[in-house]
Amino acid sequence: MTMQQTPLLMSRILGRGAQLDPEVEVVTLQESGTHRQTLKTTWERANQLAGALAKFGICHGDRVASFMWNNYRHLELYQAIPCMGAVLHTLNIRLSPSELTYIINHAEDKVIFVDNTLFPLLEPILKGTPKVELVIVCDGDVTFSQSADYENFITDHPTEFPWPEIEETAPMGLCYTSGTTGKPKGVMYTNRSTYLHTMAQAMTDAMHLSALDSVCGIVPMFHAMGWGIPFTASMLGCKQVMPDRFTSPQQLIKLMAAEEVTISAGVPTIWQGVKAILEEHCEKYDLSKLSRVTCGGSAPATSMMRWYWEVLGVEVIQGWGMTETNPLATLSRKVAKRSHLTLSEKDQFSNISKAGLPMPGLELKIVDENWNIQPHDGKEVGELLVRGPWICNSYFNNPQPDKFYEDWLVTGDIAKIDNEEYLIISDRSKDLIKSGGEWISSIDLENHIIALPGVSQAAVVAQPHPKWDERPVVLIIRDKDTSLSAESILQHCHLNFAKWQIPDDVIFCQEIPTTSTGKIDKKAIRKNLKNEEYILPDLR
Repeated sequence: MTMQQTPLLMSRILGRGAQLDPEVEVVTLQESGTHRQTLKTTWERANQLAGALAKFGICHGDRVASFMWNNYRHLELYQAIPCMGAVLHTLNIRLSPSELTYIINHAEDKVIFVDNTLFPLLEPILKGTPKVELVIVCDGDVTFSQSADYENFITDHPTEFPWPEIEETAPMGLCYTSGTTGKPKGVMYTNRSTYLHTMAQAMTDAMHLSALDSVCGIVPMFHAMGWGIPFTASMLGCKQVMPDRFTSPQQLIKLMAAEEVTISAGVPTIWQGVKAILEEHCEKYDLSKLSRVTCGGSAPATSMMRWYWEVLGVEVIQGWGMTETNPLATLSRKVAKRSHLTLSEKDQFSNISKAGLPMPGLELKIVDENWNIQPHDGKEVGELLVRGPWICNSYFNNPQPDKFYEDWLVTGDIAKIDNEEYLIISDRSKDLIKSGGEWISSIDLENHIIALPGVSQAAVVAQPHPKWDERPVVLIIRDKDTSLSAESILQHCHLNFAKWQIPDDVIFCQEIPTTSTGKIDKKAIRKNLKNEEYILPDLR
């Protein structure tokens, strides 16, 4: 053996940015302005937090939960808890009380950190979580029998903590799936998996993060570890800009302009909202420093990505991943290969509309119902399987053998892979529409419809039909002050789709349900239509 076997521990990289460029800022938007502290202060406070938790009795492997917005204290938890050998369990603030109670009890959280504005959501369920020994409240005067104030909790502890030498396979993070089918399932990340994901995420061909960046992570830090951005930004020494609970499009635009943000990350609905504001008031905001935004959670419309490039000069990087993939698995850049330098802009956008190329170290394949591998020809469709060093191979205390095949994760996505190895997501298996024995992709229809001027949001779901099994219907949110008709939407669909693929109905609505992670909730849409006793037009 000729090389050192240094364990891949988060404690070896999360303080790097603070050491190399200590005066770089962490900025958090607040009601009265912005809170600012340096990377050095953040790292020192993370050390204090680790000391306080250790004194309280938190040991290696213990779960410590956060019920918080994107802010500087949450970042301190991201740094302290993994480095001390404990497990950061980020609680999704949008889950129902019953789901939260189940998750906290299943994880056996010992301590919960909560922002004072979120405490009213947490307090009613605490009586049903007997394993919780302490609740730490940030900026609050909450008088709860087992609570403490965050600042009082960490004060007087040393600004240096002796990070332990632990196994690189030791757990460091715990996230639960949104539970769209059955109980939420826990995915336990290890130091090794997150260390490797952090390195890969910073690559030029991935998110292209560097120490020069001012990063605004809009994706919630409770959603798949904020896509890993807080870890990568801490390692590199980026300026980190956090919106806390102030995430309206206008607030985000002002924050990004004021803090000279160069890269941001969020779901498509965020970028659609930002686009709507800028289309009317672009001259009011200076986003000249913004060079790229990462978009994930669901497929962004190609028309939106093209608008950002043509109007703002901002590249939209599409990413695909899951809680189970820690989370990034594929990324699509405007020009992703040297051989693409000569591609026309039309072909570049054709590629960027795909889910992307696998990140280095990951493998993808598609299989039929008998696990036979399908060709990568961009035509054959199959269930997507993925494996690699930051991919889940089992759920936390919850065996789900049907979710894994040999050493592969069964994603539940129906997909194609083309001859250039681009992943093309056709649909979630449960969202595909089978009509007359043929499959219809709801995603393809949605992306085409949302490109039509006047459409703010679109969701396509199946409805039962006695002859055809299922038929598609589309829910539409129109832009304000538009007179877009159902006929014009269907006529637009005829441009790209066969007659049998065209939705049977257009339903205009004021809002479309979303999941706790900001995705369109098609399960809720189907349930609502059933409760409303909806009937397809040709069956009325």
